[in-house]
Amino acid sequence: MTEFSTTIRRTTGRTPRHSGCWQGLRRSVAGMATGLLLAGASVGATAQDDHQHIQLPQLGDTSSGLVSRARENELGEMWLRMFRSQVRTSSDALLQQYVENSLKVLAEYSPLEDKTLDVVVVKNDTMNAFAVPGGVVGVHTGLFLFAENEDQFASVLAHELAHLSQRHYARSLEAQRNSTLPTLAGMLGALVLAATAGGDAGIAAMTATQAAALDNQLRFSRQNEQEADRVGIETLAKAGMDPQAAGEMFEQMLKATRYYRRPPEFLLTHPVTEKRIADAKLRANRMEKVPLRDSREYHLMRARIRVAAEATPQQAVKRFQAELRGVNDNEDAARYGLVLAQTSAGKPDEALESLQPLLDKEPDKDAFILARADIDLARHDYTSATRRLEKAVENNPKNHALIMGLANAHFKAGNYLAAERILSKHSRERRKDPAVWYLLAETHGLAGDIVGVHEARAEYYILNGVFDKALQHLRHGIRLAKNDYQTHAILEQRMKDVIKMQEKAKEL
Repeated sequence: MTEFSTTIRRTTGRTPRHSGCWQGLRRSVAGMATGLLLAGASVGATAQDDHQHIQLPQLGDTSSGLVSRARENELGEMWLRMFRSQVRTSSDALLQQYVENSLKVLAEYSPLEDKTLDVVVVKNDTMNAFAVPGGVVGVHTGLFLFAENEDQFASVLAHELAHLSQRHYARSLEAQRNSTLPTLAGMLGALVLAATAGGDAGIAAMTATQAAALDNQLRFSRQNEQEADRVGIETLAKAGMDPQAAGEMFEQMLKATRYYRRPPEFLLTHPVTEKRIADAKLRANRMEKVPLRDSREYHLMRARIRVAAEATPQQAVKRFQAELRGVNDNEDAARYGLVLAQTSAGKPDEALESLQPLLDKEPDKDAFILARADIDLARHDYTSATRRLEKAVENNPKNHALIMGLANAHFKAGNYLAAERILSKHSRERRKDPAVWYLLAETHGLAGDIVGVHEARAEYYILNGVFDKALQHLRHGIRLAKNDYQTHAILEQRMKDVIKMQEKAKEL
């Protein structure tokens, strides 16, 4: 697993979710990380001891050469399930859609051969992004709080895509050879720690793991970073974004890290140094100037996260009211943030008054339509909410956020059969989206489809790596569907699939 992250702590206190299938690996990784943190003088011995307990996949050896792409995909899929089982992921469909679209645009201009990506948005206020072999890209919501504009945000995504496109994980395994296992386990553990306990613990775990590595591995890692910087900046420029944003983002990182205790730079996977900033700026200066782009869409998403980051909706209302009266990054985004905050604070009438100028200017904007529907729902005007969203989905039938918004509106209105139809169709389009399966399971239950409940919950648990519960629901579904040959056969085959997944998970 290649872990290319820069983590800066803003908040702590995240509680991880645990699954039965991954508890052994979680305990082993957590134990190794704790041992590394407490026994700095005997890092090598600790890594050796845990080598016996952590059974991670053998992705390559000294004779097999680079890891196959099929094996990378298998690892990425299994890793993502493990990760989801232990961290809080965002269920914000609009935010998920934005990140997916941003990566899709960048991927088109990157040298990545397989541009199919699995995107996970982590609900955590630390600044972090990572790439995992098999096309998994993760983004912490905290990245939005640090990146001042869309191009800076995109520069981090482009950097992660560069690591994937250059297959740095497979290349690092070839270089590391015998030290593959402890390094891989430490990186896996560090990502989970960074997404749950906060950035300091993750950085410390990565530091200890890197300290256990050979010096030539560290040099190789720095070479990876330099290459990812180069390829990422080129991708930015090709996508019509400002290549200078990479250097600006590095400066943001360096400025933020000055307020936190951190280990020596050469031990970090993303060393942020003055030299690296200068190199990024020099490389960007050699490229054509790019006109400043409108980052309003980015600022709208940033406003969503900033509302959630405030201690209370009332405080968020005050913050955005002050921005509208004074200085703000984008006036529409400040107004949009105020609307969301007022709605959350139980003030739908004030929210509508604040939203109306945005609707007058751009009535078909999905973010504004969803905000208007939320105001209707807060007023318990379910008919207006569903009609508004039905029209929006009719005009934009592929919009994930609008579809989920409509399904949710029907759900809250008690129109369970309507919500069920929408989500059943949508689950076929987004089979790997846990949020879709979760709401579908709830809807099936209230619509009276008990077999559907078990099937949807099984899919949800599969995506979250909780195979024991997935099998439990599949068995219940098979028992209830004994008179429905087709459904019975589908569930039986799915149970066989899950058993195989469980066996592979145990091998890890």
